[in-house]
Amino acid sequence: MQSTLFIQAPPVLGNQYGDDAFLRGYLQRRLPVGMLAQIEPSLAELGELAGGELYRLQLQDRLNEPTLTQWDAWGNRVDRIEVSPLWRRAADIAASHGLIAIPYERRHGRFSRIHQFAAVYLFHASSDVYTCPLAMTDGAARTLSVSGNQALIERALVRLTSRDPAQAWTSGQWMTESTGGSDVGASLTRAVRDESGGWRLFGKKWFTSAITSQMALTLARPEGNGPGGSGLAMFYVETHDDEGRLNGIRVERLKDKLGTRKVPTAELTLDGARAVLVGDTRHGTRNIEPMLTVTRAWNSVTSVSFMRRAMALARAYASQRRAFGAKLDQLPLHVDTLAGLEAETRGAFLLAFELVELIGRQEAGELDDAQKALLRLITPIAKLLTAKQAVNVVSECIEAFGGAGYVEDTGLPLLLRDTQVLPIWEGTTNVLALDTVLRGELSAGLPALRQRIQQGISAQHEERLTQVGQQALAAVEHVSSWLSHNDDPRRLQANARRVAMTLGRALELALLVEHGDVAAAGRCATVPVDLLVDIKSEDSARLIE
Repeated sequence: MQSTLFIQAPPVLGNQYGDDAFLRGYLQRRLPVGMLAQIEPSLAELGELAGGELYRLQLQDRLNEPTLTQWDAWGNRVDRIEVSPLWRRAADIAASHGLIAIPYERRHGRFSRIHQFAAVYLFHASSDVYTCPLAMTDGAARTLSVSGNQALIERALVRLTSRDPAQAWTSGQWMTESTGGSDVGASLTRAVRDESGGWRLFGKKWFTSAITSQMALTLARPEGNGPGGSGLAMFYVETHDDEGRLNGIRVERLKDKLGTRKVPTAELTLDGARAVLVGDTRHGTRNIEPMLTVTRAWNSVTSVSFMRRAMALARAYASQRRAFGAKLDQLPLHVDTLAGLEAETRGAFLLAFELVELIGRQEAGELDDAQKALLRLITPIAKLLTAKQAVNVVSECIEAFGGAGYVEDTGLPLLLRDTQVLPIWEGTTNVLALDTVLRGELSAGLPALRQRIQQGISAQHEERLTQVGQQALAAVEHVSSWLSHNDDPRRLQANARRVAMTLGRALELALLVEHGDVAAAGRCATVPVDLLVDIKSEDSARLIE
């Protein structure tokens, strides 16, 4: 008697633009009709690549990782790094599709950033985090473009923003040292004048991602400067000299990381690396802020991209997999679980793209003072909240596959490992929460946020949406009242995460109301929006003694 062998079909992805009704609805609502008609073919092409060729290559390329060859056969130090086949293909696609070029070409004015990040959102999840060097490249391009250093603009900007894969450069961002981590003011890297008057850098960078880039922006302390961030300066470094040799740089090792393993992240020793000063010899942390605003937007959008990819796979699987006599997408509990995750994904999407829109308007010179304050406030909030949401949503989606979600060759565990980097890169959740309450200029930012929420909820008059909108407004009012009655800096710091997340969740809710998404707004309103509750500091101290 012949036995019947059951083999479960894997989830299948379609065109990631055509299948994403929420993305298309957002673009239809926010972009001029003529512009959307112009850019839609390129977005559809990226969507096809993301769900087709790139996704297939990603699964095939799963075990390939960067390799470091420190010495050649004759004993010469070469520090040569080879990246994976997918990364080489992703580099060509990113350049030819203008993932960096779009906002600098400015063909669509303030909407250029929306165009760019819609493309990034489609591309990211199938790129094995090639978006890491792209984010730093965009940040470097923005930083150099506003630096006033015309020589560097002419040399580097044209390469950073090139659509020609043979000419395009990427940039690194070398700030992390073992002394400081997020506290970059503790940097020990020294900048020394040489005989010709140029600058040489000496020190160790503990965590430098995408070391294969052609240049980097980094921080170092010119000799004679005092401690802290104010004593640092920002420098431009090209990784190789004109003969192709490393520029006073030794690659000590590649990092063995939990995720983002396709990204060649290295420990570097700078031993006399030639560098060019960007700006003045002090306040480097302030001068590099344009880069951080851009890279935090990339972090926010790639968080949402991972959420969307996990949801696309989970929904595809639910439409195929049978259990307990029905397909998963017909089982009420499974439907309820995925619905909650979908609502979170939509709220996170709108928050990330609110930041994108503000950056586009800033670059077009269209922000008034209140909107500038709003941009400063929501930059850290969008990054910290979307990153935490991404880890939760992706983890839940992996669980929705049961045992298959835990098996490496399905490609699913990789998605969760790569997502985990998002709350860490570009500032941890706690660092960004402190940034929100201590540097977010709350006196101007909170009224601007309240005004934006009121604008969003006043756009809809459907009763259920009106009630949800009032819930968002009440959460912000509570934060504002709490802050006005609190003058204890330790209490403020202890509650910084709850303050930032409440403001972020309130804005997400208001944006869902503005979008007219009754189902998502209603679902998000069932989850606590106002997270600001006082916790006794004595209890916290006892718990970690």
